[in-house]
Amino acid sequence: MKKVERINTIMRYMNNRSHFTISEIMREFNISRSTAIRDIKEIEALGMPLVAEVGRDGGYFVMRNSVLPVVRFTDNEIKALFIAFMATRNQQLPYLKSRQSLAEKLLGLISENQQDDLSLLNQILLFEGTNPNNPDLLDLSDLPHPMLEKLIQLLLLDSYLWITLKEESVVKSYSIFLLHLYREKSVWWIEGFDLVEEKRRIFPVDRLTDIRPYPTKKRLSKKKILEKLSKQEEAINLVLELGPKAIAQFRKYHPLKVSISYTNPYQATALLRTYIHVNEPEELAEMINWLLFLGGDIKVREAPEEIWEGLQERLSSFKL
Repeated sequence: MKKVERINTIMRYMNNRSHFTISEIMREFNISRSTAIRDIKEIEALGMPLVAEVGRDGGYFVMRNSVLPVVRFTDNEIKALFIAFMATRNQQLPYLKSRQSLAEKLLGLISENQQDDLSLLNQILLFEGTNPNNPDLLDLSDLPHPMLEKLIQLLLLDSYLWITLKEESVVKSYSIFLLHLYREKSVWWIEGFDLVEEKRRIFPVDRLTDIRPYPTKKRLSKKKILEKLSKQEEAINLVLELGPKAIAQFRKYHPLKVSISYTNPYQATALLRTYIHVNEPEELAEMINWLLFLGGDIKVREAPEEIWEGLQERLSSFKL
């Protein structure tokens, strides 16, 4: 580990502890006592408010409510941040304006040589959704749905929500306990527990028209909600054996709620077990498309009739 990187890491280590000793620094970072003492003195010179305690091990603690030194980034950390920004462009992520200001601050903190490196990376690295004719990091225009940030702000305060959605030409409202907010296939989804019908529901964020905290004081506790959901777990109705090619396809893309268990030490074969809601046309159609995406290196142990019918219909549509 280079010295600059070590100093930064030690500063984070110190700031996350109420008390530490020279011996702990030596052991944690595999350095000598003299190196540990030099590093601590350099960190103090940078402005970290350390207070030494008299004792055999040379104890220290960080003064709280004091101004800490400016964070320094190593070259590799700067590249990691920059590439992370590049990879998340055109992903409809929340807090777009904040991401733009972070990118501007990052570029303002670094040297000209580092800026040249990032400029070169910006020219040669392309990610899915990047416009190669305009790969400017600061040109972020992938606005998410306007309700997404409001939803995040509310759920950080309370998971019990009152949501209103436009479903075709009808507006409906639901009182839910939010379980997860996730993004799949370029769409943001709410997974929630319907507090009236007491069952799991999935809602697309882009259909939201209003979100509010759920005001009712008589609420089911989270523990009770999870207990009810565990009793409602659906029986497995799709079981597949995956070969190496199908596993490779699975790693490229798979639905968020689907996982596999490997059946040999070399991860060359695997078993997929899940439940498909055959009465929900969108989910059924997506699963049929995904099974075709997996390719021919699968063996079907168990599947609903609707899956077989859907596969046959899709395959017949390919015929001339």
